[in-house]
Amino acid sequence: MLELLGLSGLAERPYQAVLTDPARSVAMLAHDTGMTDRQIRSALDELADLALIRPSAAADGTLWPVSPAVGLSALLAAAEDEAAARQRQIEATRAAIAALAAEHEVQRQHRAEPAVRLDGIDAVRGRLEELAANAVTECLSLNPGGADRPDARAASAQLNEQALRRGVGIKAICRESFRNDPDTLAHARWLTDLGGEMRTVPIVPTPLVIVDRRVVIVPLDPADPRQGALELDSPGMLSVACALFDQLWSTATPFGSSVAVDGQGLTSAERTLLELAAAGHTDEAAGRKLGVSGRTVKRQMADLMARLDADSRFQAGVRAAHRGWL
Repeated sequence: MLELLGLSGLAERPYQAVLTDPARSVAMLAHDTGMTDRQIRSALDELADLALIRPSAAADGTLWPVSPAVGLSALLAAAEDEAAARQRQIEATRAAIAALAAEHEVQRQHRAEPAVRLDGIDAVRGRLEELAANAVTECLSLNPGGADRPDARAASAQLNEQALRRGVGIKAICRESFRNDPDTLAHARWLTDLGGEMRTVPIVPTPLVIVDRRVVIVPLDPADPRQGALELDSPGMLSVACALFDQLWSTATPFGSSVAVDGQGLTSAERTLLELAAAGHTDEAAGRKLGVSGRTVKRQMADLMARLDADSRFQAGVRAAHRGWL
């Protein structure tokens, strides 16, 4: 505990010993503490440097311990002064960072372009880090896939945690098929434990991030978000993006809750699969949208056809519509 004051554990034992009996010699101190003569002499030098022992006024060549109430209190006061000075430096640095960040943001806002192009995943992540660091109310995201992978999660974890701790709400939507994905489950537990929220829907139409409902980041190519993104702040684009997120959020299922079954005994993923099949999507195309394999789609369609007592996908679609499933 006293190491905070600069007093090593090696010097603390001799100090306690001389406080009990100041007249002890080096040999006696070595015997009583289990230390060597060399260690004792080194410890006494350290105690002298810290002004915890001083030359005796009564006997030349001998040392006298300084009371802890005086010596240690003086060291504590010096440590407190140093900590206060360090805190002042930290606050000054914090103010400088805030001023620099504010100036950078003003320069961005004064640009004439209606959209700022962010080329490549590094530019996108860098801008998202800036936005997350300056978020005030909430960060919303749609994640068709990849945003919850370990590399992306590690890149944003610290900023997300800091945002949540200062009261910024974080809401994320991902595909329902990811409920069995270990990485997504780990991310969902981490996020919800800190106060964030994650929900799932059968299909997430496009990746996007909305910060404070004042800026939206959308990919240049939704099929390959690593190419880069556009940063938009126009009221029209924000209105569309926020409406899309809010609509999906209102129908999404929270992580930790069982996937709901409707009055026809269908999950939202099963109903969506029937809609995709009725619209003419192949098993592979439906699987890409749902985030599952074509084999899984075939198995799920076979189960739905059996429940509908249908011999073909077309017949299944007709009977599903007749029963009010679609």
